[in-house]
Amino acid sequence: MSTLTIIHKLKLKKSVTREKIIKFYDEATEDYEFWSKDFNMHFGYYIPFKTSILKRDSMLNEMNQQVYNRLQVKKQNSLVADLGCGIGGVIQYGLRKYPLIHIIGVTLSPFQVNEGNKRLKHKNGLILEENYCHTSFKTNSIDGAYAIESFCHSGHSKQALQEAYRILKPNSRLVIADAFLKKDEEQLCIGSNYCYEQLCKGWSLKGLGSIQKTKNTLEQIGFKNITIEDISHRVAPSVLHVPFAITGFILKKIFRKETLKPQSWKNLKGSLFALLSGLHIKSFGYYLITAEK
Repeated sequence: MSTLTIIHKLKLKKSVTREKIIKFYDEATEDYEFWSKDFNMHFGYYIPFKTSILKRDSMLNEMNQQVYNRLQVKKQNSLVADLGCGIGGVIQYGLRKYPLIHIIGVTLSPFQVNEGNKRLKHKNGLILEENYCHTSFKTNSIDGAYAIESFCHSGHSKQALQEAYRILKPNSRLVIADAFLKKDEEQLCIGSNYCYEQLCKGWSLKGLGSIQKTKNTLEQIGFKNITIEDISHRVAPSVLHVPFAITGFILKKIFRKETLKPQSWKNLKGSLFALLSGLHIKSFGYYLITAEK
């Protein structure tokens, strides 16, 4: 059965979109191509002697692998959902590693849908223009779902987590890779709060959920066997690439006599404050969360 046929069987309703996030991703995709040739729109996972600290995509792709490892889906005929897939970099990786599974991604950006599906032609992948808080998938229809640095756009909301729970089959898994607050917003110091505000403005984030509240929400929804791994030290080497990537991107624009779009400036600013936020280790952390329905 083709992925497109599966989609037609799963469709229930139209998606909901948000203009601000759509504009961010429509205009920022060029920036992410500079960050990752594989269009990985996230940070990486460093393992000594396996990934190279000098090769960013080796760490970014290792993050993809870590997420797929935790999904534990069958390597044939499984249906996986990428909740906030961007232009499909993680989907591409998954289908290279596991060509017999089906992966469906959702994004709010029409540009990413068009460009991503071009790259997925003749593969078992498809990207839909949908809101991950309100997808068209039937209840209990997905074998595994993941969200890599995407749920932060909704503030790691209960709606996003509930929707993931709804679409998953019993005993299947949700894997989240993202930055979280280690404390409530009102408890942040002046420096942490400033970095946090600038990060959210630059990357059009509603906010970051606190790790403890997110765990509590997952439990309230009904998830079980919840595992939370603080992988900040694994992610840090790829975060350290940020200033070099920013400098290289700006120099490329100057060399080509091109102007930077307003959203590019915002994106670069957000990237810089992601690095600065990472220095506030008592306030921010990067986590891998695995939860079972």
